[in-house]
Amino acid sequence: MGKKIVITAALTGVLARREQCPYIPYTPQEIALEGKRAVDEGASILHIHARKDDGSPAYDIETYRQIGIEVRKLCPTVIINYSTGAVGLSKEERIHHITALKPDAAALNMGSMNYGIYSPKTKEFYHDFVFQNPFSDIKFYLEKMKEAGTLPEMEVFDNGHINNAMPLIDMGLLQKPYVFSFVMGVLGGIPISTQNLLHQAATVPAGSHWQVVAIGRKQWQAIAAALTIDGSIRVGLEDNFYLPNGEMAKSNGELVAAGANLARMLGKEIATIEETRELLNLPLK
Repeated sequence: MGKKIVITAALTGVLARREQCPYIPYTPQEIALEGKRAVDEGASILHIHARKDDGSPAYDIETYRQIGIEVRKLCPTVIINYSTGAVGLSKEERIHHITALKPDAAALNMGSMNYGIYSPKTKEFYHDFVFQNPFSDIKFYLEKMKEAGTLPEMEVFDNGHINNAMPLIDMGLLQKPYVFSFVMGVLGGIPISTQNLLHQAATVPAGSHWQVVAIGRKQWQAIAAALTIDGSIRVGLEDNFYLPNGEMAKSNGELVAAGANLARMLGKEIATIEETRELLNLPLK
């Protein structure tokens, strides 16, 4: 299939609120509608966090189940990727929806880090916590994903997190294709820059598929750089509210369309859902 570009849409996240962007979906029905808009514009993978109706994070199995039901009504073949990221939950609670629902893929956070959001205007941190992912927990999540037949999508927030995959490959807990997401622009992790992206792309082991996940308005610079070296891309309201022209996007579909258009401008083809499933060895369940 050549070097076709896979587009992932990160639909809602857990931190962004409608006070910041009124188009953030909260309910399972809203998340599914946003997923359909993204798929219609070229997304093959939907990265999904669960929310309560008031927008606060949800981690229970039933909410994820309802999201899956609603997504499948509108997008019967799309690759569903659930988050496992959380602070303050037990490792069992962070993975229980994967064990119960067996999605196509799930995020696997590959290292511990300071995680902050800082305001230069107020000179204050308004998010400041430690995101804990010791090797023992990563190994536990991988074992549960393997039992569920769920592909681990390794989210790496710094270059050392890529190297954290090596002992897990050696133990046989990770098999090709290794799937990496380079999460850039989070305070505490690697900053967004072309130099950093090139270094990360050169670091992944042979047999890897990777995408760039850049947070904030500099996202489009990172996406453009990734596309020039055959990387795949993630867009969506979880990561960035704004289109390349600076206007606020009114849906995840608008962000996917902008990413797809940029890819085509650079001579890239967009992978279909079926082609992405073949690339990642993910037969439809």
